[in-house]
Amino acid sequence: MTPMTKTLRSALFAAATVFAGLNAAQAALPIEHWTLASGARIYLVSTQALPIVDVQIDFDAGSRRDPAGQAGLASATATMVEKGVRAGKNGEPALDENALGEAWADLGAEFDTSAGTDRASYSLRTLSDPALLAKVVALASREIGEPAFPDDVWQRERERINASLKEANTKPATIAGRAFAKAVYGSHPYGQEVTEATLARIDTAAMRQRYQQLIVPCRAKLSIVGAVTRAEAEAMATALLSRLPGPEACTPLPAIAPVAALGAPRDERIPFASAQAHVLIGQPGYPRKDPDHFALTLGNYVLGGGGFVSRLTNEVREKRGLAYSVYSGFAPGLDAGAFRVGFQTRPDQAEEAVKVSREVLARFVAEGPTAAELKAAKDNLIGGFPLLLDSNRKLIGNVANIAWHDLPLDYLDTWTARMNAVTAAEVRAAFARKLQPERMVTVVVGGK
Repeated sequence: MTPMTKTLRSALFAAATVFAGLNAAQAALPIEHWTLASGARIYLVSTQALPIVDVQIDFDAGSRRDPAGQAGLASATATMVEKGVRAGKNGEPALDENALGEAWADLGAEFDTSAGTDRASYSLRTLSDPALLAKVVALASREIGEPAFPDDVWQRERERINASLKEANTKPATIAGRAFAKAVYGSHPYGQEVTEATLARIDTAAMRQRYQQLIVPCRAKLSIVGAVTRAEAEAMATALLSRLPGPEACTPLPAIAPVAALGAPRDERIPFASAQAHVLIGQPGYPRKDPDHFALTLGNYVLGGGGFVSRLTNEVREKRGLAYSVYSGFAPGLDAGAFRVGFQTRPDQAEEAVKVSREVLARFVAEGPTAAELKAAKDNLIGGFPLLLDSNRKLIGNVANIAWHDLPLDYLDTWTARMNAVTAAEVRAAFARKLQPERMVTVVVGGK
């Protein structure tokens, strides 16, 4: 471990204590927002409590933008960004993946790339010392703007991913998840499946083309939390994006059709020799910006999101012993991510467990929560809210969520009041609008 790495880790250790005290006194810090000349949008929480800076940069370049025949391109591209940088436009030498890793270790900073369903993300964590920060930002700007996408490394990585796919295909949970996604999303990009065939169609030329089309400054959303001023944050943001080619005009990306509602129920029983049957029940849910979000979050806590105090757990586990655990949840995104009920059970108990789960769900949609259930849900979620903000890392996640979904800048400040204002009638109405228990997908993998 380098001295710089030790320094960073010491600062991170201090972060937990400082933020715990900070958030006991206040729910959130003010968010500043502005747009750069390039079109990049900045969201800043400036706090001098710790000598740390966290940055997250998001682009509309998640898997929903993958061509149908190249499912997995977003994830592959994100992986390959970290495998080296080409010679820099300012005369810097090329760095392979080993040299790049050593460079980050010497700086004691963290840099990661990832791609989800909706977005491709770059995350950076470093100390805020000006001399160090300048070096970290310079290296990050190279990795963001000058990835090498080496062909030989991609051949190796593709083999590794293929091996992981083959292993995953031996697991009932993977088979259930894929069947569920296909049934819920149909032809929507949210339901695309990564296979050996789609990976075979992905090459580094496709990654470079994707970069030119999607990873451009005018489409960036940068969330910054830490010990920097607005002027320093703007300079950082400008530098981080400075090596990306900027189009003369930032034309809107093609619209993606919304997830279609299910027209009829669909049951799939997939035989699998396993000790436990894996069960998923659900349908399309709602986009994150939906005004019903707070009511649905509270209601789901009562239904199946509250662990051992939920209705599903009480009926499926406690009263009948049909499963060790059972849950429900929404996964909202830019589009309607899935709602699902999930559990594992003995194959010979699967039908009974499915029947009970469906009955609990239908009854909850029809009746909503009791006053006591709603109060307990509010007490738990509101009481735990400060824990969502008690570190730089958690705070950057919340700020990035606000930025990505275009939520109000005072979202964290008003969260408790908005959650507390939800009534049982509003929960019942929201669930009635969003869920149709009689038209859901049911997937059971296991047994004969």
